[in-house]
Order: sequence, then C-alpha cells, then structure tokens
Amino acid sequence: MMKFNIPFFKLTNFQYVFRALRHRNYRLFFGGQSISLIGTWMQQIAMSWLVYRLTNSVFLLGMVVFLGQLPTFILTPFAGVIADRHNRHHILVATQTLAMLQASVLSILVLTNSIKVWQIIALSMFLGVINSFDIPIRQAFTIEMIENKEDLGNAIALNSSMVNAARLIGPSLAGIIIAALGEGLCFLLNAISYIAVIVSLLAMKISEKKIKSSYPHVLHGLKEGFVYAFSFAPIKYILILLSLVSLTGMPYQILMPVFAKDIFHGGPQTLGFLMAMAGVGALIGAIYLAGRRSVLGLGKIMVLATGVFGLGLIVFSFSRVLWFSMLVICAAGFAMMVQMAASNTILQTIVEEDKRGRVMSFYTMAFMGMTPFGGLLAGTLASRISAPHTLLFGGVCCILGAVIFARQLPLLRAKIHPIYIKKGIIPEVAAGIEAASGLKGLSDD
Repeated sequence: MMKFNIPFFKLTNFQYVFRALRHRNYRLFFGGQSISLIGTWMQQIAMSWLVYRLTNSVFLLGMVVFLGQLPTFILTPFAGVIADRHNRHHILVATQTLAMLQASVLSILVLTNSIKVWQIIALSMFLGVINSFDIPIRQAFTIEMIENKEDLGNAIALNSSMVNAARLIGPSLAGIIIAALGEGLCFLLNAISYIAVIVSLLAMKISEKKIKSSYPHVLHGLKEGFVYAFSFAPIKYILILLSLVSLTGMPYQILMPVFAKDIFHGGPQTLGFLMAMAGVGALIGAIYLAGRRSVLGLGKIMVLATGVFGLGLIVFSFSRVLWFSMLVICAAGFAMMVQMAASNTILQTIVEEDKRGRVMSFYTMAFMGMTPFGGLLAGTLASRISAPHTLLFGGVCCILGAVIFARQLPLLRAKIHPIYIKKGIIPEVAAGIEAASGLKGLSDD
C-alpha cells in the first residue's frame, strides 16, 4: 500500500523561490506578464458579472463560457504543431496584440452602452481563438527563456504564482470598479495592461530556433504528437486526471456569481472577495512549489492535491457562512494550483524537446480546453439541481479521480525513473545506492 509520508504542508525553502528570475529574459516576461494578468482577471470577473446582470440566467452564463472557450478545445492541438515548427517568440507578440484589440473593442461597446449578449459571445470566441494559440505556445516558450534547465520547474511554479498574485489583486479591483463605475472600465484597463507584456516580449534577446526546412503535413505532425503522448503512460494519465478535474471541478469558478448573489446575498464585491480568496490559496500553492528544489515527490503531491480540492468543493457546497466559505475556497484554490502546476512540471521534465509544443498543447487542451464543456455541464446541472449540488458532484468526481490515479503511481514511477536518470535529475550512482538500500527513488512519482 502506498504511504503518503511526504511533508505536504511543510514550510517552503524561500531561498529557492525566485531563482528563475536570475535569467534576464524570464525577468522581463515575469514583470510584463504580472501586470497584464491583473487586467486579464479583472476582465474575467467583469465578463461573468456582465453576462449574469444582462441575462440573470445560470444556463446562459455557462453557455457564454462554453462558446468562448470552445475554440481552445478545437484549435489547441494544431497550435502545438505550430509551436514545434515556428518561432514561438514572434507568435506570442502577435497573440498578445490581438488580445489587446479584443479587450479594446469590448470596452468601447460596454462604455457606450451598446453591448449585446451576442457581441459578448462573438468577442469571447475571438479571444478563445487567440488563447488556443497563445497558451500552449507560451507554456512551450518557458524553456527558451531559461538558460539553466534546472530552473525550469521553478519558472513553471513562478508562472503559476504570478497568475495567482494577479488573481488575488484583479478580482478585488474588479469588484470595487464594477460597483463604482461599471464593467466597461475593467475591460479598458485590461486592454492597457497588454502594453506591458508586449514591451517585455519585444525587449527579450532570444536565440533563433533552428527550424527544419520541411515538415510532414500538419495532420501527420498532430498524429505523431498524439501517439507519443497517449502511448506513454505518465503523460497519458496526467492528462486524463487533469481533464477530469477541469471538467468537473474547475467550473466552480463559473458558478461563483451564483453563490455571491443567490447564496450569500451579496454583490460584485462578494464575488471579488470569493475569487480573491481562491487566488490567495492558489498563490500559496504556487510559492510552495517554487520553493521545492526537485521534481521528486510531485506524483504523490498531485494525488493529495486533487483529493483536497475535491473535498474543498464538497465542503463549500454545504456552507452558507461567507467567512467560512472564503477559508474553504482558499484551501481549494491551494490544492487546485498545486495539482495543475505539478502536472505541468512533470510533463515538461519528461517530454522530448521536439514534441514539447504538442504535449503542452494537449496539457492546455486538458486544462483549458475541457473548461467549455465543464462550464456547459455546470450551467446545465446548476439550472436543474442547483449550484451547491453541482459543486458537490464535481468534488466527488475529483476525489474518485485521485484514487484511480494513485493506483497508477507504481507504473508511472517505473516509466519516469529512467528518464530522470538520463537527464541527470536523479544521478545514476544515487539511483544505484537507493536500489541497494531498498529505497524507491521515484516512489513519490
């Protein structure tokens, strides 16, 4: 029987938390993206509140999310092929510029009081197309900003930390701004925030990636990546678990306006506080991972985090006390971020370099691409069985997924172990000593 004897909540070693910032290109990216992501979270909160205010329909709230993120599910695999074939740096400049354009148009429509639900859907789908290329390519681009590959895991964790630092600030600001001045200003500030990340990308000095003069057909490249990912057990099971959590657990964010307004009888400030507390937990989780020196142990941590996330959703679904619910959603946010970032880190450390873009596109597809289906499922269930019962269902599914994944850990350990030895993550001599002493070098994976 597997023993979970790792110190899951031990204090982070802070001297290692920010070590990836010693790389100039990553410092630029971290600074620009940190500003831009605050605007992104402001827009996300404002969008949810705007749709619910205009329609007062949980089903339409889920439908808008579904249609807005559906392009991510459809186009992301092709974006992975492009990421392995073309200059990722140039593509990111283009996607960020287009996202700024989308936010600008949205702000103009709202500020002039001419916004319609169909326009929200159309602009959401346009942003979905942009994100279907931006997100997997940005994930694959991380390694190009890090000269010392030993800092890759730290950079991934710092990426998560800046997303959730912004998640802490953005929703709170959005709640205040929406209450005082309306949703339009949130969209305008998001458009302005993109300037920071575009400038940071243009200031980078990136070595030109060697591009092959010819490639097989794009569908052949897609098939090659799919066969590689789903014929290798560690990648396959990580993607399946992440897909399950994204489908059944992640939609809790979509239902937050319902809890804020109908369960806790609050307004946009209540929504902002709930989302901010989830961000606090997620930020703590990201810092915890950033302080880890090694990828060893992440397998068991994924199991624990998924289980804690599911339990948090179950408890939140029963709570009717705002301050207690804020604490619970903070714990759930911590667990969700640890599970997601740990999955990312393991994938990035075991994947073959020429297939990195495609594997990260499948990661994005599992993490973000399942969200539209989760949003549609959550909206449909919430309109039939209520929002609290929908979260209860999602929490149970996450716990079951954690149990099934835990049963696969011995198989994953056997598959990953040789890769970590080959890459120097586990020195071969140390592995020999562990084998001789009866220890399991990758028992945590």
